[in-house]
Amino acid sequence: MVPLTCKGFTACGMAAGIKKNGNRDLGLLVSDRTARVAAVFTKNLVQAAPVQLDRERIKSGAARAVIVNAGNANCANGRQGRVAARAMSAAVARALSVPEDHVLVASTGVIGAPFPIEKVESAVPDLVEKLDPGGIPDLARAIMTTDTRPKTGARQGAVDGVAYRIVAVAKGAGMIRPDMATMLCFICTDADIPVSDLQTALKRSVDLSFNRITIDGDSSTNDTVITMANGASGAVIEADADKVTFQRLLDDLCMDLARQMVKDGEGVTKVVDLTVRGARSDPDARAIADTIAHSPLVKTAFFGEDANWGRIIAAAGRAGVFLDPERLDLYFDEVLMVKNGTGCGQDAEEKATGVLRKPEFSVVLDLNLGEGTATMLTCDFSLDYVKINADYRS
Repeated sequence: MVPLTCKGFTACGMAAGIKKNGNRDLGLLVSDRTARVAAVFTKNLVQAAPVQLDRERIKSGAARAVIVNAGNANCANGRQGRVAARAMSAAVARALSVPEDHVLVASTGVIGAPFPIEKVESAVPDLVEKLDPGGIPDLARAIMTTDTRPKTGARQGAVDGVAYRIVAVAKGAGMIRPDMATMLCFICTDADIPVSDLQTALKRSVDLSFNRITIDGDSSTNDTVITMANGASGAVIEADADKVTFQRLLDDLCMDLARQMVKDGEGVTKVVDLTVRGARSDPDARAIADTIAHSPLVKTAFFGEDANWGRIIAAAGRAGVFLDPERLDLYFDEVLMVKNGTGCGQDAEEKATGVLRKPEFSVVLDLNLGEGTATMLTCDFSLDYVKINADYRS
């Protein structure tokens, strides 16, 4: 297992009194030198003050730190929210003696609640004092909301014998859908890579991972993925082969974190790898996979361990793209449930019910029309999902 440390980076997490339960709620990630930075943000038109601030700041391509809080989204707070986001970054900049525009901000939690900036400002000196090269696990705990466990990961590569690492921390358990599926992710690498290549690599990895998962079909006002590359390892990502390796490692790391999110989804008891293949194009396959993955009827059937395949093909049929109902084949793991649009009988349904009893399984829908393929990672809807979100602000 690759250690959760990265040269030139320190991190920490602490309780600042933002959450009512007294748990950790404030974290910091710092590079000991100016790092190149790339980011991807929510597509929601309602965007939190930190997202608005970071969108402007990453244009410079340079950053030194990210401060993040849980328990309050700092969203829909108007001018007060924007002032608070800037005050957060200013407090860190003063404590670290770095330029204020090199400090990025992220928040997660309840939307519309006044932001307790005074609690953050008073905690920043202690936060900086706690910075540690091994502090990633503490940062992971500090950014949790309805998450039941922290989400971290690391990968290691090399350029001409010089090793480098990519280390990441994430949170997310609800308000997750493929528009940046509330999620936050912070990635640090001690490799040296140009900003343009870093942004390209990050966008590709997000599209293959966080944009291919769904828990409840909602998207957040705060979704943010930030990557910082400080070059402290001495490994330079320049040659095409090294770019390919870096991309593969980043893809694998982001997919790992995305799966951790779905497995820890609010009330989730089933994790489902959904594949739609044989479509006329990849976009057609994606539209059908997206519709199935978000269908409440499909997701409740998964929870009930009910092999109700009619719900799946019905969802496929309303995706807005062409299919031939009499060509559809449907598999639950290796069990063929539907052949040429017709059910395969009671024996197949009993075997499929056995598949549905597993905590993780696959569903494959083959349209038999072409080469188009798309994948999604989805889950069930349980009674606990309703309870968690009904009590979220209590």
